[in-house]
Amino acid sequence: MDIQNIDTQEKLLAFCESLAGSDWIALDTEFMRESTYYPKLCLLQVGTPDITGCIDPLAIRDLDPILDVIFDPSITKVVHAGSQDLEILYHLRGSVPAPMFDTQVAAPLLGFPEQAGYARLVEDILGKRLDKIHTRADWSHRPLTEAQLTYAAEDVIYLCKIYTHLRDELTRRNRLDWLSDDFTALSDSARYENPPEQAWRRIKAAYKLRKPELAILQTIASWREQAAQAQNKPRGWLLKDDVLIDIARQKPGTLDELSRIRGLHEHTVKRHGPAILEMIVQSKGKTPEPLPEYVKAEKPDAAQEAIVDMLNAIVHVRAAEQDLNPAQLAPHKQLQQLVMGSRELDILQGWRRKLIGNELAAALEGERVLRIVEGRLVIQESGE
Repeated sequence: MDIQNIDTQEKLLAFCESLAGSDWIALDTEFMRESTYYPKLCLLQVGTPDITGCIDPLAIRDLDPILDVIFDPSITKVVHAGSQDLEILYHLRGSVPAPMFDTQVAAPLLGFPEQAGYARLVEDILGKRLDKIHTRADWSHRPLTEAQLTYAAEDVIYLCKIYTHLRDELTRRNRLDWLSDDFTALSDSARYENPPEQAWRRIKAAYKLRKPELAILQTIASWREQAAQAQNKPRGWLLKDDVLIDIARQKPGTLDELSRIRGLHEHTVKRHGPAILEMIVQSKGKTPEPLPEYVKAEKPDAAQEAIVDMLNAIVHVRAAEQDLNPAQLAPHKQLQQLVMGSRELDILQGWRRKLIGNELAAALEGERVLRIVEGRLVIQESGE
């Protein structure tokens, strides 16, 4: 395996030429974001079965040559749990490359655990146990050690092998096309945008507020998001979530009242206090954006549990047909949530929607029935 440390423009151009004609490439990144709003790219690893490059974006200012390769629509990009990697690419170019293949998304279709970690797949598929000693390394520090570069390179070297194994096995079982919607969704730019007006939705305690309090929270959370983006600082450095909730509940009217809120730093009150008080005033009488439908985390009653059992029987029939683990196809908890009214569920998304989700929804509408035919449980349309 040819591993290259690419830290000059000339090396980058030569590496990109070596990738010409590739049908697919494996990608990984090392980044830091502890003190920034946007992730700071510190290393970009790109590999094929024949060559791996560790590209140093802190030494190379013009990444366009490798970005042109990554954004080439004729090349499949392979990642593992790639949302953060794709977020970085989104901020570099304002869009997301396609087509994609995410090994974490694909693995459950072959019986691997849901959201299996990279090290888990490397060990299960390749029999190799990875040393994760550099997981918490400061990747912005230079120079990088040989051990760090080897660690980073292995993340794409083994990813190439995992990909070919999963791809070939999925193809053999005629399941590769099942993932098309999931992989297309990975390239949707909306997944990586953070509209300030929607920032309040990430605050869990928001769902416990009354309308006047919610209006205040939505206004200040939007302001905080805009400020964090403009300053490239973590949103929590401006105001932590619990402080936002307390401001919304207490509705301070003076700087003195604002300063008494626990966890609110004095310098924040001095710098932003007047603006926060003004936002509180502006939010009074304002109709907040409505809360999304929320299903309480209650246990189903006896009647609902009986329906869950029926759906579970359908899952077991379809799982047996496809040689899948029923718990991975449709976890019992999600079946309970489905019966209790929730629709924002994994079983109604992507390949699961095609394989089982639509059928479960039809069963809830009375359009599917279970019958025993010649000693076997079968699923039929209700009109049959």
